[in-house]
Amino acid sequence: MSFSFEGVYEIVKKIPRGKVISYGQAAYMLDAPHCARQVGWAMRRAPEGLPCHRVIRADGSFAGGVDAELFRSLLAAEGVTFLPDGRVDMKKHRWNKR
Repeated sequence: MSFSFEGVYEIVKKIPRGKVISYGQAAYMLDAPHCARQVGWAMRRAPEGLPCHRVIRADGSFAGGVDAELFRSLLAAEGVTFLPDGRVDMKKHRWNKR
């Protein structure tokens, strides 16, 4: 698979409830390991209804913006747990699909 916004969206559609991936992981899944930033751009332009809240930074933190608190609450509603510093517990919730 090569990098495209549509390719990113196809991956994001497959992330199960209660799981997350990083921007870099999404890029890697598209065989474009140096395109994490472009994955972020794709998320900002994502179609309505796509579970964008399941794509976060590799350290489990949220990329700022007005949606961070909304994304956190959506993940919590899916059963995602957080570390004491507020980051997603990536060891527990990272989707390991390759």
